[in-house]
Amino acid sequence: MRFIHIADVHLGAQPDAGPLYSDRRQRELWDTFEHVIHVCEEEQTDLLLIAGDLFHRQPLLRELKEADYLFSGLSHTRVVLIAGNHDHIRADSYYRTFQWSPNVYSLFGEAPAYVDFPELHTAVYGSSYHSREIREALYDSLAAGGVEPFEILLAHGGDEKHIPIDGKALSASGFDYVALGHIHKPQAVEKNRIIYAGALEPVDKNDTGPHGYIRGEITEQGVRTQWIPCACREYVHADLEVGGNDTEGSVREKIRILLNDNRNENIYKITLRGKRDSDIGFDTNRLQELGNIIEVVDETSPAYDIRRLYEDNRDNLLGQYIGHFAGCGEGSVEYEALCEGIDALLESRR
Repeated sequence: MRFIHIADVHLGAQPDAGPLYSDRRQRELWDTFEHVIHVCEEEQTDLLLIAGDLFHRQPLLRELKEADYLFSGLSHTRVVLIAGNHDHIRADSYYRTFQWSPNVYSLFGEAPAYVDFPELHTAVYGSSYHSREIREALYDSLAAGGVEPFEILLAHGGDEKHIPIDGKALSASGFDYVALGHIHKPQAVEKNRIIYAGALEPVDKNDTGPHGYIRGEITEQGVRTQWIPCACREYVHADLEVGGNDTEGSVREKIRILLNDNRNENIYKITLRGKRDSDIGFDTNRLQELGNIIEVVDETSPAYDIRRLYEDNRDNLLGQYIGHFAGCGEGSVEYEALCEGIDALLESRR
């Protein structure tokens, strides 16, 4: 039995985009989702498993119709989905009344239930969120029911507010495969068997690294899985080292080289680090205009000649301030406080 496992698609979200992609990034969530549907059709995948948060919020009726239209084009694949904390089942949710295509199976109850596919020798279990938070460890006591030779659990959670998950309990639950959602970075709790697919597309600038889906196969010999990257672009956090000879112009050139040496379709957060000339400052807003940069953070500190500053200002407030930090080492919190204080006192002189 062959399956594809996705989670945290977050259709309807407005992702952090950067200047180049602000107009189309929201549409790319749908594009990548549609790409996975096409893969299911091309490969004649048996099951598409969606482990929660297909939508970023309560789905609009037109959005459900769009998603179902894509599902309805699958000639072989059955779709099984649960609702996560973002698209949880509210009293007024369209999830409650929407009529899916015949090949789509929703496990939208609060209590665990299953869908049986005898022709695939497979049963898929799951339950859905009916509130934003569920603090009970609901999966710890759940076990495969022995309905079919192959049994799968769709689960969504993994932190204290969203169904805490005990890997050992899941491992002992008897499910052949556990398709996890909620954690956006792909990772395995147990190799080949208990896996977070990760978000299909990153939606937040801190969702760094590649994103995609799980392709898997269950046989009598066990489970084999492969993680497939497919996101349109990544969020990249890059550190840029700054030296005492750098100016804003030279830093701009370093950023251009950094962007040219990497995939230009990615979205960057750049952090400036190191020691800059004490007379130099950086306009981070201007630096963000150099490419698809969502943020530039200046964490440089001025390369002060502390001893000379102290000797030249021994008899004034600046010298007294420096004297209070005698002996603190570079890189320490105290040294950072010293530099910030010197900055402020010198600025007041100007």
